[in-house]
Amino acid sequence: MDDSTIINFSGRDTITDPLTDLLRKGARELLQAAIEAERDAFLAEFAERRTADGRAAVVGSGYHPERAVQTGIGPVTVKVPKVRAKDGKPVTFRSALVPPYVRKARSIEAALPWLYLKGISTGEMDAALKVLLGPEATGFSAKTISRLKGQWAEEYNDWRKADLSRDEWGYIWADGIYSGLRGIDDRLCVLVVIGVNARGEKHFLAIEDGVRESTQSWREVLLGLKSRGLSTPKLAIGDGAMGFWAALEETHPCTRQQRCWVHKTANVLNYLPKRTQPKARKMLHDIWQAETREDAHASFDWFIETFDAKYPKATECLMRDRDELLSFYDFPAQHWQSIRTSNPIESAFATIRHRTKRTKGCLSRDGMLHMMFKLGQSAEKSWRKLRGFAHLADVIQGVDFVNGIKPSNQDQAAA
Repeated sequence: MDDSTIINFSGRDTITDPLTDLLRKGARELLQAAIEAERDAFLAEFAERRTADGRAAVVGSGYHPERAVQTGIGPVTVKVPKVRAKDGKPVTFRSALVPPYVRKARSIEAALPWLYLKGISTGEMDAALKVLLGPEATGFSAKTISRLKGQWAEEYNDWRKADLSRDEWGYIWADGIYSGLRGIDDRLCVLVVIGVNARGEKHFLAIEDGVRESTQSWREVLLGLKSRGLSTPKLAIGDGAMGFWAALEETHPCTRQQRCWVHKTANVLNYLPKRTQPKARKMLHDIWQAETREDAHASFDWFIETFDAKYPKATECLMRDRDELLSFYDFPAQHWQSIRTSNPIESAFATIRHRTKRTKGCLSRDGMLHMMFKLGQSAEKSWRKLRGFAHLADVIQGVDFVNGIKPSNQDQAAA
């Protein structure tokens, strides 16, 4: 008699899921039926092709060895049919659903870069996919990611040459994004430009490696956009401490300038003691939240009068860009929320910074740039149209707005 009290649970490391097994079985049957329907349609194309004795010249000839295709519900096995010709003229059947050598569904191929860009390193990829697809998931090595990185480089180079002349661009936002790289002092400065077209769609126009935020680097970026057909934007929005503005005046002298209020507020508050900052912040908000330009100027003057005696550096910082800070009043009020700051770039790169921080020690300069490009493309898909985009046609046509309102006489002139 066996006195052992240890009970052996067979398959204790296996997670059983009857629903997944049922779905996988149904998927296998549907896939097999679809492939055989492909085979039947292929044979029908040769129905009139006959041998000397009048029989069908092209017929089915069994199946290739069974193989598994990785899908979102795990591996699905399939047998691809074969055909042969009896009249000596060879033919080959290729399934469009399961081409030769395919081992992964396209959705799984798409998941690999998505997982990598969202923070799963190449070393963790195999374990992550086994959690998602089951323990049978195989064939997802670090080499797959390396190959995809090469594809990203090609996509990035093609994107940099894309034609921009097909759209009219009303506004552009510009900013420099810094990210750490290999080494202590080596930092990547990515010069970013986002534009909005006449349909209200926002797109990345430039993601370029720059030397800090120098005028020469921005000049090269803007000249590159101009050579690709970028029309002269009506307004450019960005931080005041960039070489971008000097370069813009050379390449697009007719483009209006709008300084970012978020950056300007932070710069002004840096010159004030902490106990004074809450009051100063509210007064700065009163400026850009004013209903009219006249009210904004009045709040502007009140801020200068209040702080100039004790904190001249703070008021000098604010007055330096007085006109450029209030340019938004000459554009539709529906757009003010978007054009008063460079937030479209800041918000897009918030998640990008989170990902690049995790990989800054293992990426080259080009690798980091390509990753930012792919992350930017991913973020771009979820962007909504510019609020009040119907007014962009007036902006592009050069209509002058007064305190955000289109004058009635211009409506009559257009009629």
